[in-house]
Amino acid sequence: MERQARVRLPLVLQQLVGSRLADAEALVAVSTGQDALNHAIRAADLFMAAASQAVTKADANRLRQKILRHASSLHGNVFPQWNAEPSDEEFESPSNGENYVDDTPFTLSPAQATTFAGWRRPTDVLAPDLDNPHEEPRESLDTLFMNSNKNPDLVQDMTTDCSVVAGLSAAIKILTGKHSVLSSIIYPFDYSQGRPHFSPKGKYILRLNFNGCSRRVVIDDRLPASQDEGKFFVVDRSNPRLLWPALLEKAYLKVRGGYDFPGSNSGTDLWVLTGWIPEQVFLQKEDVDINQVWARIKAAHDSQDVVITIGTGFISAEEENASGLVGEHDYAVQSLDDSGGERRLLVKNPWCGGPTWTPASFSARIHSSRETGQDHATNQESEQDCGLGDAPGCLWATLEDVAQNFESMYLNWNPKLFQHRQDHHFEWEISPGSFASSVVRNPQFAIVSPTGGLVWVLVSRHFVDGELEIVRRRTTNLAAASRQLGFMSIIVFDSSGKRVQIADGETYRGPYVDSPQTLARLEMTAGKWYTIVVDQHEFPLSKYTFTLSTFSHSLVKLQKASEAMAYCEEVSIPKSTPLSILLSTDSSDTHVHVDLVWGHGKRVSSVKVKELVASTGEYRRGSAVADLAHIDPGVYTLVCSTFDAGHVAKFALRVSSMVPVTLEPIPAEAAGRLRAPLCPLTLSQGAQRMQAPLSVQWLTRASVMVSTNSRYSSTLLLRLSIVVGRGQDRFTEAVSGEGEFQAAAAGLRTSEFDMEPQRSNSVGMWLLIEGMGMGGEEHLVQAYIFSDSPVQVGSWETIDEIWH
Repeated sequence: MERQARVRLPLVLQQLVGSRLADAEALVAVSTGQDALNHAIRAADLFMAAASQAVTKADANRLRQKILRHASSLHGNVFPQWNAEPSDEEFESPSNGENYVDDTPFTLSPAQATTFAGWRRPTDVLAPDLDNPHEEPRESLDTLFMNSNKNPDLVQDMTTDCSVVAGLSAAIKILTGKHSVLSSIIYPFDYSQGRPHFSPKGKYILRLNFNGCSRRVVIDDRLPASQDEGKFFVVDRSNPRLLWPALLEKAYLKVRGGYDFPGSNSGTDLWVLTGWIPEQVFLQKEDVDINQVWARIKAAHDSQDVVITIGTGFISAEEENASGLVGEHDYAVQSLDDSGGERRLLVKNPWCGGPTWTPASFSARIHSSRETGQDHATNQESEQDCGLGDAPGCLWATLEDVAQNFESMYLNWNPKLFQHRQDHHFEWEISPGSFASSVVRNPQFAIVSPTGGLVWVLVSRHFVDGELEIVRRRTTNLAAASRQLGFMSIIVFDSSGKRVQIADGETYRGPYVDSPQTLARLEMTAGKWYTIVVDQHEFPLSKYTFTLSTFSHSLVKLQKASEAMAYCEEVSIPKSTPLSILLSTDSSDTHVHVDLVWGHGKRVSSVKVKELVASTGEYRRGSAVADLAHIDPGVYTLVCSTFDAGHVAKFALRVSSMVPVTLEPIPAEAAGRLRAPLCPLTLSQGAQRMQAPLSVQWLTRASVMVSTNSRYSSTLLLRLSIVVGRGQDRFTEAVSGEGEFQAAAAGLRTSEFDMEPQRSNSVGMWLLIEGMGMGGEEHLVQAYIFSDSPVQVGSWETIDEIWH
C-alpha cells in the first residue's frame, strides 16, 4: 500500500526560503512512495530552517533596538535616533515672543563657576552693540552670526576641551568646503548660502553620531557668559561674532556631560561631530613608518578626505617652558606641504594665548635666515596660511619634528571612501576574575570578504553615565583619568571564524587604547574566514554596549563566531563540598607535590601562605594526595610540581568531590605575550646587585623571569624587583618570592605588573637583580621579560646599595 504526503507552508516562510522550498514542494505533489517521503522531509527541513531564520532575524532586530534605545539615555537626557530632518516650523518665532529654553543643566568646573555670569543669548554675548536684534531681517542675522571668513581662527579660552576645538579647527575645510559636512549636522540650514540659518526661536537641532547611530540633539542658543573678558566657548578670532562653532561645541558638551568636560582626543570628538572614521597612530611606536604615514595622509588631505590632529603625551613643566609645547594637549593640523623636498605640517595650538611650539627645524631656519640676512619668511607664511596675521600659535613643522615631539596622530577619514558599511551592536558583561586571563567570554565575530582586500573594522564603546562619574572623581591629570576608564583592543585570528579561548597566535593585535574607539585596518584573503576578538584591560564597569562597524569596497559577511566544538560545558561549584586531590606519576623515583591556591584560576608566580588553601605536605615519591573536609564555592588554582627543577614525568590528576567540578589547564606563562631575552649578566662577590632601566611607549602588562645554568647555581640565591623612582621616593612595584631570596636553580619570576609610559619615562623604572651565596664564583644569569607590548631595556649597571 502506497502513501502520499503533501506539505503546505505559509507564504511568508516560502518567501524566506525562496525557490528551493517551492521546488521541493512541487516534487512532493508529483512523486509517490519513498521519493515523495524524501521530498516531504526535504521541504520540512527547509520550512524549519526558514522559521529558525525568521526568529533569528526578529531576535537580532529586537536586540539591536533594545541596545540603541538603552543607549539613548545619557546624563538625564534622552537622545533619540535620527529619523528625518526637522521641519522649518520647529524654528519659527513663537507667537508669545519667548525664545526656546533647553532646561538641561550644563555643569561648570570650579574655576569656571567663579567667573560665570549667567546664560546669555548670542545677541547679548556676541553683538551687545546691536540695538534691536528682533527687528533685524533674518538675512542680516544670518550674515552677522553664521557667515565664516575664508580662514576662521578657532580657539579655546576658559574651557578645557582642547580636543574639541583642535578638531573643529582642523575640520573647517570639510565642514564648509566641497563636502559641506556642516549641512548634514546643524539645523536650520541655508543650503543656498552653504551656512546655518540664525534660528529666530533660539532653537537648534544637531545630528550627532554616538552610541551606535545618528542621534537628535536639541539645544538652545544661550551661551555661558563670563564676568571678565574670558570666554567659556569656542570663538573665531578672525570673526568674533561667528556662532555656529559654539553651537556645535555646546551640543557635543551636552552629550559629554557639561562645560567641565576635561577633553578626550580629537579623533573621538570628530567621530561624534562628523561621523568620520577615527584612527589613532602612535607616532613613537617602533613599528610605525612615518614615510608610509605621510604617503597615506598627503593625497587624502589634499582631496579633503581626512582631518588631522596631533596630541602630546606627558611633558614636565621644565620641558613645556623650554619647548613651547603643552603636555597632554591636542593641536590642529591646518595644512600639509611637500614642496622644496621637505615634508611639513602647519600646526596650530587651539589654546588662546597659549605658548607657541618652536620645533628644532624652525629654530634652524630662523638661525639660517639671520646669518643670511633674510626675513623670517617661513614664520610669516605659516601665520598667513593659518589666517592669524601676527597672532601666535601656528607654524610649519617638519614631519620628523612632529614624530619626535608628539605622541599620537589622530586621523578622521571620510566614510564615503568606502562603498559598503555594516553596523553590529552588542552587549558585553565583563567576565569575573576566573576568566580574565582568557578571551573565552569576550565578544567574538566571524568575518569573510568574498573578494578580499582592505577591510576596516571599528569598535566603538557607547558613552555611559558611570564613566563620567569616574572622570569627575579624578584627582590626577587628564591622562590618568582616561586610564581609569580602561583600555580596549582588537585582536584577529586565522581560526576559520571559530571562537578562540586564549589570545595566542593572532594574525593582528591592535594597541590597547584608552579611547572609546579603536580601528583595525585588515588586509583580507578572498573567501577566508577570520575571527575578530574585542579585548579589554581594566574596564571599571561590569556591563557595556558597543557598535562594531565594518567599512569595505565590497560586501563582507559578519556574524557571531561559533564554537569550534559541537559541545561546550562550563561547571562551577554551586555549594560547599569535601574535596580530594590526587596527583600520580608513572615514575616512582619522581617526588611530587600539589598546592591548592586561592588564585582565581590564574597562574601564580609564587605560593603565598595566606593564599594557600590546601597542600599535599612534603614531596612524596610517585604520588601525593590532599584531602579537605570543606571547601567554599569558587575558582582556585592547582599547582603541581616536582622536587627537582627540570625533572619531568607523565602524570595524572584526579579531583573528587560531592558536587561537579571542572578542571581547565591554565595558559602557559608566555601565552599571548612577547618574550624578550635580556643581555646576560654576571653576578659575583664584586657585583651582587645589578639593575637595568626599563621604558615603554604605551601601557604594558609584563612579568620577569630569570634562570641560571651555572654549575654552582645550587648555592646561589636571587631576588628580582621592579623598582620605580629614585632616592627616598623609590618604591618596589613587583618582587619575586614575596621579597625573600630564593634558590636560583628553580627559576624565579615576579608577579605581573603594569608599566605606564608617563611613570617609566619621568621618574624611572628599573629591573633590579640581587644575589647571595656567590661562593667566590661568577654566576651567569639570564633574564626574560614577558609583555603584551615591546619593552625597551637599557644596559646593566652595578649598584652598591638597593636604594642608591
